[in-house]
Amino acid sequence: MALNRVEIGFEGGPVVPAKLDDKQLDALRKALKSGDSPHEFTSGDETVILDLSKVIFVRIDVNQSKVGF
Repeated sequence: MALNRVEIGFEGGPVVPAKLDDKQLDALRKALKSGDSPHEFTSGDETVILDLSKVIFVRIDVNQSKVGF
């Protein structure tokens, strides 16, 4: 399963980078739309718990580099 590189931006300026699989990214999008906070996910060795009321953007890298042709 491919990992999506995302950056989650918060009020005040901090940005949290994460790598989410498609299922995790879909769950984050649904939580943002519904305001279901807090939202929790695992990225690598870390568990992240977000207060969605403080999130101002989510940037998804759509031009992920690939090895080969």
